Amino acid sequence: MYFVVRVRGTTGVKKNIADTLKMLRLHRLNHGVLVDETPSLNGMLQKAKDYITWGEIDEETLVEIISKRGELVGGSKVTNEYLSENTNYNSIKELANALLKSEVDYDEIKLKPVFRLHPPRKGYEAIRVSFNEGGTLGFRGELIKDLVKKMT
Repeated sequence: MYFVVRVRGTTGVKKNIADTLKMLRLHRLNHGVLVDETPSLNGMLQKAKDYITWGEIDEETLVEIISKRGELVGGSKVTNEYLSENTNYNSIKELANALLKSEVDYDEIKLKPVFRLHPPRKGYEAIRVSFNEGGTLGFRGELIKDLVKKMT
């Protein structure tokens, strides 16, 4: 499971890349989504690599994202109380584990699929340079958790 964050804004984006970002539900800067590791989604990530960064997310980081930035339909926060009363999950940790294993759909628990994140503390490195060259864009593997911690 990958966590994808949009790093660059909307100005000057080609139409086919803008459509790809729309399909990934990354409409605005600093929005993040969870996506599966499928060949079609990997192709979409490669197509939009000049506007996004992504990496493999672990359970601990996903729990932090859901607890701090997760929203339910209607705008309220995700809490353990809500999950135990309205879903089959008793805690955010159980929900995060189920999301990582793709056992649950966002509609079943009424969770919004987009996480609205803050800009990172101390800023991005370079938003026009790939991660391998010292910038922010593209695949970053396990190090996505460092960026996400700066953004929550």
